[in-house]
Amino acid sequence: MNFELTEERQMLQDSLRRYLGDTVTPEMLANATESEAGHSETLWSGLAEMGVIGALFSEEDGGFGGAGFDLAVVFEEIGRAGAFEPLIASGVLAGGLLAAEGSEAQKARVEEVIGGAILGFAHSEPGARYDLDHVETTATRDGDGWRLTGRKTVVEHAGAADAFVVSARTGGDTADAEGISLFLVPADAESLAIRDYPLNGGGRAGEVTLDGVTVSQDALIGAEGAAFPAIEEAAARATCAICAEALGLMESIRGLTVDYLKQRKQFGQPIGKFQALQHRMADVLIEIEQARSAVINLAGHLETDRVKRERHVSATKNLIGRVARLVVEEAIQLHGGIGMTEEYALGHLAKRLTMVDHRFGDTDYHLERFIRLSAA
Repeated sequence: MNFELTEERQMLQDSLRRYLGDTVTPEMLANATESEAGHSETLWSGLAEMGVIGALFSEEDGGFGGAGFDLAVVFEEIGRAGAFEPLIASGVLAGGLLAAEGSEAQKARVEEVIGGAILGFAHSEPGARYDLDHVETTATRDGDGWRLTGRKTVVEHAGAADAFVVSARTGGDTADAEGISLFLVPADAESLAIRDYPLNGGGRAGEVTLDGVTVSQDALIGAEGAAFPAIEEAAARATCAICAEALGLMESIRGLTVDYLKQRKQFGQPIGKFQALQHRMADVLIEIEQARSAVINLAGHLETDRVKRERHVSATKNLIGRVARLVVEEAIQLHGGIGMTEEYALGHLAKRLTMVDHRFGDTDYHLERFIRLSAA
């Protein structure tokens, strides 16, 4: 099989790598985390102007990509740079759900997202762990509209969002896949509160509390009570994106480690000449290549039937989590003390790669899920 990128994707990768290489600096990343927005507004506007956000959407939705390999190209480069822009939250999850399920009026917001507007995806809740069907937030009829009550946790870039795509239960029990609906809620809605905080590895998130937030009937996204399949598909695309981002982080960490082994001297020669360390780096390289194959495999199966797609999602996320841990541990050990310092680039990259395992399901969760899906 030919795994080479198409000419268009190769151009996107080359231009994005150059732009991120020229723009992203340790100082910029540090300032971005401390800012109220939780990301670099300069970098975000630059990505929008380049059309990078548009690569996450199909031509029908106003973009020019949207396939699994488009996601892989964009997010590998984002990971390689160690950036933490709201591409997954706004482009893949919230924007993707609007594009897939929204009304014509709601789909107009997708063009705003492609232009740089930020949407948040408020879905995870306390006690849900990683289960997508665990929704306690309720939406009840209120005249001609809806009243939303509940609490959402770890809503990425909540403080910078203009609006939220919120999941709420309009029927069924807490853990039922049936009965989950989606609503488009303005960030400045009355009775909506956000508690903002920084994330480990960069960026910000927030706890979103909805204390009887009222929205119009037009706020409902798609059919009432039938949102779970769309949420699961969006989560599959987001998992592909975060796995590709992890791959880019691994490549940067590997490059830093190889350079350090060539420069650091012991007993009068570079420590990279010691065979034991060469063997350890060879193991890291093999595992990264295996991770790359898994990401390619997942990107190519995002549009298959549900069971096959979800099996590949869990298989890839489990492998990425295991390889990420190996890469981080080996890189820090081979660097020694300098690998633990904030000033050195490895510290930030290692944090971000470590946190990948805690987004959209960790290794244990996806191993168990893969077994269940295979048995089914």
